[in-house]
Amino acid sequence: MKHLISIEDLTKQEILKILDKAEEFEDVALGIRKCRILEGKILANLFFEPSTRTRISFETAMKRLGGEVVNISAQEASSIAKGETLADTIKVVSNYCDAIVIRHFLEGAARFAAENSAVPVINAGDGAGQHPTQTLLDLYTIRKECRKLEKLSIALVGDLKYSRTIHSLIKALTLFNSKIYLISPEILSLPEDFLEELNGNFQKARLEEVIEEIDVLYVTRIQKERFLDEEEYRKVAGSYRITPQVVEKLKSDAIILHPLPRVDEIDIKVDKMRQARYFKQAFYGVPVRMAILSEVMQ
Repeated sequence: MKHLISIEDLTKQEILKILDKAEEFEDVALGIRKCRILEGKILANLFFEPSTRTRISFETAMKRLGGEVVNISAQEASSIAKGETLADTIKVVSNYCDAIVIRHFLEGAARFAAENSAVPVINAGDGAGQHPTQTLLDLYTIRKECRKLEKLSIALVGDLKYSRTIHSLIKALTLFNSKIYLISPEILSLPEDFLEELNGNFQKARLEEVIEEIDVLYVTRIQKERFLDEEEYRKVAGSYRITPQVVEKLKSDAIILHPLPRVDEIDIKVDKMRQARYFKQAFYGVPVRMAILSEVMQ
C-alpha cells in the first residue's frame, strides 16, 4: 500500500487483511505485548484541523510499534503561516520521515499531498471528503461487537451531507451487503449524486420506523463548523437525541457507535447501557492504525 487517501483505495480483501492484522495487534495496543517492528521509523502527523482521537491514536500506534512521531498541529505553527504552499510543506516534510498522516480542512488536500510526497500519505480527514482510517476502525468495531460484517441492518443518523466519516463508511458498507437506513434532516441528507455512484441497499427513513430491527445505530453530530450560515445550523441543531428511552427500543444485541466528539446527540446516561460501544470504538483506533502503519511503512 503506497497511500491511503480513500476507502476506495482498498479492495474488500485488503480491508479484511487490515482488520485481521489489527486483531493481532490488540494486545500490543493494550501494552500486554511489546512489538518493535517500526523501530527506527518516523511518522509525521500534520494536523491543520483540530483532532483529539485520530492524532493521539496514530501517535500511540506508532510508539507502540517502536517508532517515533513528529507533530505539526496547526497552520500557525508551520511555515504555511509565512506563505509556504502545502505542496512545498509536503515535499520538505517527506524528506524528514517515513510516512505522513494529514488532516486538512479542504476536501482533496490529502490526495494533493500524496501527489507531492516522497513517502506514503495517510488521509486523517479532508474537509467533508473522506476519512478512511475512521472507516476501518468502524468496520473493525462492528465485526468485533456484532461478530460479523455481512448482511447487517445499519442506521446512519445525523449529518449525512458533510460528514466525511459517513461518506467513507457508506462506500465500505456496500462491500458487505448491508441494509443502510439514512436518517437526517432534509438539508443534511446524503447528496443524490453521491448515492448514484454506489450500488447498495439504501433507504431514507425515520428512526422510530426502524429502531427495533437495526443491528447498528451509527450517530454523528451536526457539524457546526461546516455551515456557512449559523442560522441554518440552528435550524437543525438538536434534530436527533439518543436517550435511554430510545435505546430501550433497540435489540439487546444492537450496538451504538459514534465517531466522536459528541455534543448533545447522545445522552450521557446512555454511556452505561449495554448497547453503547463508542468509547470502545475509540480504543479500536489504536490497533487498526497500527495495522495501517505496518502496511505502509514496512
